[in-house]
Amino acid sequence: MVFLNKVDQVDDPELLELVELEIRELLNKYEFPGDEIPLIKGSALAAMESEGKDDEACKCIDELMVAVDDYLPIPE
Repeated sequence: MVFLNKVDQVDDPELLELVELEIRELLNKYEFPGDEIPLIKGSALAAMESEGKDDEACKCIDELMVAVDDYLPIPE
């Protein structure tokens, strides 16, 4: 699971796509399933500062928690 933070500081969406591709390539290089691992983009600081009042700022944290629930196995 990957959380790409500080995306609010990047103006070029193509740059974000390039960073995502590079992250996935690195994961594959080190024998992780880079094409399958959830990658969530957002701003943790913006979400924290909104104190839950800005749904758009908190959306990335909601997506991260859904990915944690769906992707990570429950320990036995």
